[in-house]
Amino acid sequence: MQKKLNFASYALLVVCCGVLSCVGSASGQTAGARPTTSAATPKRTSSPTSRAASSAIPRTPQGKPDFTGVWEVLNTAAWDIQDHNADVDTPPGQGVVVGGEIPYQPWALAKKQENFEKRATEDTDAKCYMPGVPRVTYMPYPFRIVQTPERTIILYEYIHIIRNIYANGTDHPPGPIDWWMGDSRGKWDGDTFVVDVNDFGDQTTFDKAGNFHSDALHVVERYSFIDKDHLNYEVTIEDPKVFTRPWKIQMPIYRRIESNIRPLEYDCYAFHDVFKVPFPPK
Repeated sequence: MQKKLNFASYALLVVCCGVLSCVGSASGQTAGARPTTSAATPKRTSSPTSRAASSAIPRTPQGKPDFTGVWEVLNTAAWDIQDHNADVDTPPGQGVVVGGEIPYQPWALAKKQENFEKRATEDTDAKCYMPGVPRVTYMPYPFRIVQTPERTIILYEYIHIIRNIYANGTDHPPGPIDWWMGDSRGKWDGDTFVVDVNDFGDQTTFDKAGNFHSDALHVVERYSFIDKDHLNYEVTIEDPKVFTRPWKIQMPIYRRIESNIRPLEYDCYAFHDVFKVPFPPK
């Protein structure tokens, strides 16, 4: 009797599988085959920011996207924001300038070349100066974002920089003011955090390749989620003293997901690429 029951169960299972197979064949899909796409199905053209809408992203109690965490950029823009080959002190990399070209005024190209030739001693990284905005974002070191309703604080591993982005509706202080990192004021545009930055000096540059600006620099940063572990970072740059029109850079920012990740203590040593400090003999 037990054998008959087992056989009956087996027969029922075979019949069910056959029915499911027929249903799959009728719908144009067989086991192991990828679903076919009808001509009426539109191609996927979603942007990085629109994809975030269909995935779970962290939000604050106020409903705003929550960027709190440790992040890092993974590219070579700190060396050159445009396409570049490997060199003695430069890794190869693809550019982050939208469209590829920087719209310099004719006179500024010679200044860029001069900056490049003096980079070993005059670049902010060589002198351990603050690199300014947006360069601080793509320095090859992690940074922590701490977000509150009225202020977003970014703690950079690179030379202990602390940046305050005020999001309480206040305006930039009356200027002109000469600050290494400028003055940052943020606001929300939907799920995008928009940061307006001005009050710069002219001593910072965009990279080690000599790309530069004047004290008329105006930067607008846009931070938005691609998904919970990736941000889209887009920057509009204006400087009527140096460029013929506004231009943009764009790149992803990656969340550091190690359980024990935190920005560490990074101390910069000025001119370490030029000479070595002699230490007393032991």
